[in-house]
Amino acid sequence: MSDDLFDITLAEHFPGVDDYRRLRREAGLSSRTAVAASRGLANTLYGVSLLHSGEVVGMGRIIGDGGCFYTIVDIAVVPRWQKRGLGKRILDALHRWLQANAEPSAYVNLVADGDARHLYRKYGFFESAPHSINMAYSVPAPSAD
Repeated sequence: MSDDLFDITLAEHFPGVDDYRRLRREAGLSSRTAVAASRGLANTLYGVSLLHSGEVVGMGRIIGDGGCFYTIVDIAVVPRWQKRGLGKRILDALHRWLQANAEPSAYVNLVADGDARHLYRKYGFFESAPHSINMAYSVPAPSAD
């Protein structure tokens, strides 16, 4: 298998449930159940996939209400292809879509993990703390009583 970046194409569609779950796992993101992934992916406003020889090696998507609020989520690249500018390629596509489709007053946010914040700053994202901070809640699995 070639490691040539020219062999990677960007497709304007988001991967299916199986590839989505695999990419999250391989990229070190938290896992999602098949049911959660199926429901969530159906609500994607816009998404992209990076393909190498037909295999999905990267992804990113936008969710939101389509008017006031948009959130960039699920930016992931398999480790073999990381640190080669593919995250920027994904973000370029998401940014172009937002510029063409979001209203000027729309609020766009994301959660920056680790050094990814340096890339996101190039697109105008800024750290909002201490004015506002990201907060999270995960629904626990039901107990086996």
